[in-house]
Amino acid sequence: MPRAFLFVLDSFGVGGASDAEQFGDAGANTFGHIAAAAARGQADRDGLRQGPLRLPNMLKLGLAEAAFAASGQMPAGVERPIPEGFFGAAEEVSKGKDTPSGHWEIAGLPVPFDWGYFPETVPTFPAELTEAVIREAKLPGILGDCHASGTEIIAKLGEEHVRTGKPICYTSADSVYQIAAHEEHFGLERLYELCQIVRRLVDPLNIGRVIARPFVGASAADFERTTNRRDYAVPPTEPTVLDRITEADGKVIGVGKIGDIFAHRAISEVRKAAGNMALFDKALGAIEDSRDGDLVFANFVDFDTLFGHRRDVAGYAAALEAFDARLPEALARLQPGDLLILTADHGCDPTWRGTDHTRERVPVIGTGPGLAPAALGIRPTFADIGETVAAHLGLARGHHGTSFLDTIRPDA
Repeated sequence: MPRAFLFVLDSFGVGGASDAEQFGDAGANTFGHIAAAAARGQADRDGLRQGPLRLPNMLKLGLAEAAFAASGQMPAGVERPIPEGFFGAAEEVSKGKDTPSGHWEIAGLPVPFDWGYFPETVPTFPAELTEAVIREAKLPGILGDCHASGTEIIAKLGEEHVRTGKPICYTSADSVYQIAAHEEHFGLERLYELCQIVRRLVDPLNIGRVIARPFVGASAADFERTTNRRDYAVPPTEPTVLDRITEADGKVIGVGKIGDIFAHRAISEVRKAAGNMALFDKALGAIEDSRDGDLVFANFVDFDTLFGHRRDVAGYAAALEAFDARLPEALARLQPGDLLILTADHGCDPTWRGTDHTRERVPVIGTGPGLAPAALGIRPTFADIGETVAAHLGLARGHHGTSFLDTIRPDA
């Protein structure tokens, strides 16, 4: 039996979504705008990177062609080699442009309903919710109660949090309730217990995730978030390809936040680390440890959290180049029968207004021993990715999406 490896470059959209205007994102193009900025010298940063975007390994798989198919524009300043892998782009049909919707749809389950969101007001949380959180968790109160960047609000309110014992509660444009607290002064386990209380309280509001955001440090000058983040997510509403894999006695090894996104359902093993490069190490180890019938499902979150949301073009460009430089290590570990797919869950164009995700098509590129280079065109749903993984592993079809395995494997 074969193995499958699914790498999600979190937020690496390629523009062109047919419904982008409905989200206020008409013209957003994460890859295209980063490439254009780099070609103009506007993504240079001393000690980090300079010049046009250099992604030789992903371009060799067909990344430029995938971007052109998605948006009708060839990214500026990048090479256009003859693709050696399969390449295309996928359209999202889920109603949101959030992390759970994107990943669930990749795994074969589009999200047809609207998540609940908190308004961009101060306070942002309903008074009755805040009162219930304070009462049930026996808190002296909460801080924040607004839309905010996690790092910025910790710097702003972290010292008051340590002094008062009040957790920092905030949200974003996503369907999320986030809680930041100091690991030592507030306590990590106490933070997790608080998140479990909030998870129950926000269920009637259809909030997708409650996220524990622990941090350490002595003052605003050195507060730093730790790797002990934990997401408390709504479980998928229907079986995904992950369920089908585990039911067939295969393993799903989740790298990064994959386990949290799926509420740990049908996740056989979780491997976490801080930063894309450490996550890449974990992914390589998972590839080596995987067996026939297994899926390694990895999320590389830095693209989104460190660079997309912070609108850091140079940082995003450097992160793409660092990822691309390590891709040959994964390719070298592929064995006959293996399938590697690189994709994304949404966009987060660092040149776009605001700090929200952007509605975009995502690249679908990849390779494997014996798989043919092929143009996949525009796939009508991310679910085609999950169905291709299912077909590759010899599993029955799900209810959403269509496999493109017969295009890349002539004997399928």
